[in-house]
Amino acid sequence: MLEELLAAGVAAGSAGLVYVAAAARIVRQYERGVVLRLGRLMGEPRRPGFTMIIPAIDKLHKVNMQIVTMPVPAQEGITRDNVTVRVDAVVYFKVIDAANAIIRVQDYRFAVSQMAQTSLRSIIGKSDLDDLLSNREKLNQGLELMIDSPAVGWGVQVDRVEIKDVSLPETMKRSMARQAEADRERRARIINADAELQASKKLSQAAGVMAEQPAALQLRLLQTVVAVAAEKNSTLVLPFPVELLRFLERAQQAQPSPALGERGESTAPPTAPTPPPSGPPDDQSSPVSPDDQ
Repeated sequence: MLEELLAAGVAAGSAGLVYVAAAARIVRQYERGVVLRLGRLMGEPRRPGFTMIIPAIDKLHKVNMQIVTMPVPAQEGITRDNVTVRVDAVVYFKVIDAANAIIRVQDYRFAVSQMAQTSLRSIIGKSDLDDLLSNREKLNQGLELMIDSPAVGWGVQVDRVEIKDVSLPETMKRSMARQAEADRERRARIINADAELQASKKLSQAAGVMAEQPAALQLRLLQTVVAVAAEKNSTLVLPFPVELLRFLERAQQAQPSPALGERGESTAPPTAPTPPPSGPPDDQSSPVSPDDQ
């Protein structure tokens, strides 16, 4: 009798261990357990830790509550200004209601992925190329709103959506490069013209100062000579200033002649009188002898 009781106790203990092993479940910290008993939801999702279910009757679905990073496949589309582009993005989302994520939608990951692709195509068609390239923050917010609106009913919350890359055709890249080059050339010409205008105004003021002080032009010439002479591999040709020639000319005219006195009288020594010619003058006739008559 005792042996039979011991055998029954061992059998019951073994059955209990088998039941516990079949019914025991472990829910991790970042998970929630949704229990369906005979296909019906049983209360709130199970919290992290050790939990028990009824084998063959209950079914435990573990839902990951971590933030999921899902890349959106590249989508080709035509922008509002008729440019063909290829855009890819990434979606960050998490499950906030484990029961709805299991019951409301068959596969919430696949549903979010398809919704992200559809919304991305819609954003491409509504935006210009310049917005896709430079105004991505606004497009990201619009894309996040489009994905998050239906995902709320699935127990999913979209944290952030980012457009990763915008691929353009090679012809469009060359056209944009030519446009940027032309714009930079235009700005360079405007800057050069402005610099020439300012330089001409300063040169005009400098010319006015030099006209009042002629010596300033000579000083400027000497400065230019010093600057040019610093180069050892150049030949310096020094022009003679016209102002210096005029100065010498005025100085020559102002200096009195050495042959005149202070009053303009001649200071040369007197010369001796010229003796009369030794021969007879041309206008007098020679005497005629009687014989000649």
